[in-house]
Amino acid sequence: MKVQTRIHSVESCGTVDGPGLRYVIFTQGCLLRCLYCHNPDTWAFGRGEGKEISVAELIKDIRSYLPFLQASNGGVTVSGGEPLLHTEFITELFIECKKLGIHTCIDSSGGCFTRKERFLRSLDTLMEVTDLVLLDLKQINPQTHKALTGVSNQHILNFARYLEEKQKPVWIRHVLVPGWTDNEDDLQKLSSFIHSLKNVAKIEILPYHQLGVYKYEAMGIEYKLKGIQTPSEEKVDWAYSLLTNEKASVK
Repeated sequence: MKVQTRIHSVESCGTVDGPGLRYVIFTQGCLLRCLYCHNPDTWAFGRGEGKEISVAELIKDIRSYLPFLQASNGGVTVSGGEPLLHTEFITELFIECKKLGIHTCIDSSGGCFTRKERFLRSLDTLMEVTDLVLLDLKQINPQTHKALTGVSNQHILNFARYLEEKQKPVWIRHVLVPGWTDNEDDLQKLSSFIHSLKNVAKIEILPYHQLGVYKYEAMGIEYKLKGIQTPSEEKVDWAYSLLTNEKASVK
């Protein structure tokens, strides 16, 4: 069994990646190249990127935070990069988490999803020990999605349907990027897709920010969204109202 994988970093007491306090593991490697990504240092799969770590090492560290996780009804979240590139490792990790009574969560864009038999077998096994999926739906418009992330969104929408088939609870997350993901027609179409799913427990709008721009500069990568500002609270509320079909007070 695979007992090691490459991760980027760990956040011991995260508060935005699932319910309660979370022990968040950021895996290394991603197939998407989102223009607004604030962790471009997680993209590469190279040997020099991140660090190799074992399930045993992570569980030992997680145990030290167990009282805080349990007191807050929190747990462990695996994010990325793209965690589904590490399904066998995460399955082993989550099996050990379940022995400790820990809530398990995956934060994924579904960017590597495929219905090929080998991948599905691995994913099916992982879902058996996963309590919640935070699903990043970046754009419903296929052309805009390709321009924004470098890949098609069809397999990502297929992943959403897969999670529905598995009756796996999901929190839908949508990053609101002015000029890219805040078009009213696109938001309404995304809303229709979300409401066609029967397993959505929560919808979140995440406002775009530039907190990771310094990483692009340090890595010598051109940041293509210079000049785009964080959307106002009113705009976030408006977008949320469109996705949830709840009335907004201000547009």
